[in-house]
Amino acid sequence: MADPTPSEERAANESLGDLLSEVTGDLSTLMRQELALAKAELRESAKNTGRGAGMLGGAAYAGSMVVLFLSIALWAALATLVGGGWSGLIVAVIWAIIAAVLFVVGKAQLKKVKGAPQTMETLQEFIPTLKRNEENR
Repeated sequence: MADPTPSEERAANESLGDLLSEVTGDLSTLMRQELALAKAELRESAKNTGRGAGMLGGAAYAGSMVVLFLSIALWAALATLVGGGWSGLIVAVIWAIIAAVLFVVGKAQLKKVKGAPQTMETLQEFIPTLKRNEENR
C-alpha cells in the first residue's frame, strides 16, 4: 500500500469543520483576487476607451472643418460663374440633399434595431414563474 499524501494525512488529522473553513477562506481569497483583477482590467479598458473616443471626437471636428472650408471654396468657385448669392444657394441645396439622404438611411437603420428580443422573451417567461411561486406560499 502506498504512503498517504500530505493532504490525505491532513484530512485524516483535522476535523471536517476546519477543512471546510480553510476551503471557504481560500475561495473567498480567490474571489477577491479575481474581482481585483477584473477591476484593474476594466479601469485600463475604460482609460483606453476614453482616449480613443477623445481622438475620434477630435477627428470628427477636424473633418467638419474640412467640409466647411471645402464648402466655402465651392461657394467661391461657383460665385465666379453664377454670382455670390446663387452660389451660396447651390451649396446649401447640395448640403440639404446630403442631409436628407443621411436622414432617410439613418431612419431605415434605426427601424432595423430590435433591441434584445431573446432577453425580453426570457424575462416574460421568468416573471410569471416567480409569481406562481409567490402564490404557492
